[in-house]
Amino acid sequence: MKVLITGATGLLGSHLLHELQERGEQIRALVLPVENADKLLAQGVEVMRGDVTDASTLAPAVKDVEAIIHLAGMMGVWRPIADYRAVNVTGSENLYQAAQKAGVRRFVHTSSHTVYGLGHGRFLTEEDALRPDPDPYSITKAEGDKLMRRLMQDSTIETVILRPGTFFGPYDRLHFGRMAERIKAGKGVIVGRGNNALPFCYVTDVVQGFLLATYHKDAPGNVYNITNDHPLTQQEMFNAIADAVDGQHPTRHLPYLPIYYGGIVAEKIAEINHSKPFVTRLGAMMFGTDNRHSVEKARRELGYEPKVDLLEGIKLAAEWFNAGGMAQPSVPQPAALEGAGKS
Repeated sequence: MKVLITGATGLLGSHLLHELQERGEQIRALVLPVENADKLLAQGVEVMRGDVTDASTLAPAVKDVEAIIHLAGMMGVWRPIADYRAVNVTGSENLYQAAQKAGVRRFVHTSSHTVYGLGHGRFLTEEDALRPDPDPYSITKAEGDKLMRRLMQDSTIETVILRPGTFFGPYDRLHFGRMAERIKAGKGVIVGRGNNALPFCYVTDVVQGFLLATYHKDAPGNVYNITNDHPLTQQEMFNAIADAVDGQHPTRHLPYLPIYYGGIVAEKIAEINHSKPFVTRLGAMMFGTDNRHSVEKARRELGYEPKVDLLEGIKLAAEWFNAGGMAQPSVPQPAALEGAGKS
């Protein structure tokens, strides 16, 4: 079948693209007009230029497509919430409406674990209310999640919403690379006591969830958490990264609340100076609070099971980092998907 992927040039998209091609699917990628698509073209991907924020550009991309996997979203940049909303909410609605007009059979939408809010200290299920923290990414991801659940009620499209954990792996500059750089340089610090669970999972386990959402007959009409339900604590993860990149175990502890309130001040200063804050509330909560998410629904209904132990995942990501990965220009085609199987 022909599958349209948005966000195909990212970490998750590159792994998912490869696995779909291994299954013999025809892949089309929606790529921004200014985005470099040379690697996608070299991989035999059909590239369509467009932008989810501009509904007039989407009809050619969704034409003759059987399934859409919508990965694209704004994250990791310091921009006004209006910019986030244009991509994560309006952009998702634009793509979904275009898919409906084109008669697309299945639509897989990417939400986030942050839609629940951070720091609950217990395993959250899909039945928990969405209470995002005051962060542009979390707020707009929750808005997009709610919007998609409304749209799917009256739609003929087989719609699935996934709420993945924070994924990492080789070629991950946003999360693993930054952590590894600081720890290797001896600048790693523990926020709080360090015994809090971190919401991380290995990238190919998230890919497994997207494959199940794309193919499984029981997936449509549902929302699923996709992550590793055997999380590492902050101290365990940082120690494992230190061991893998020849760094030192962080021993310096900073109290959580001053970091959190410092994030508020830093964000206000950044707004005034039109700069990027050195610390944010989201970052403080991500690393300084306890975050756990249940995957029992996906396990029971789809057969999902995390395959990559997080300590092993750290070793795999560290191999990339130790080989000078942070200096590499882009994400290459990944190796075969670890342990996800074919479902």
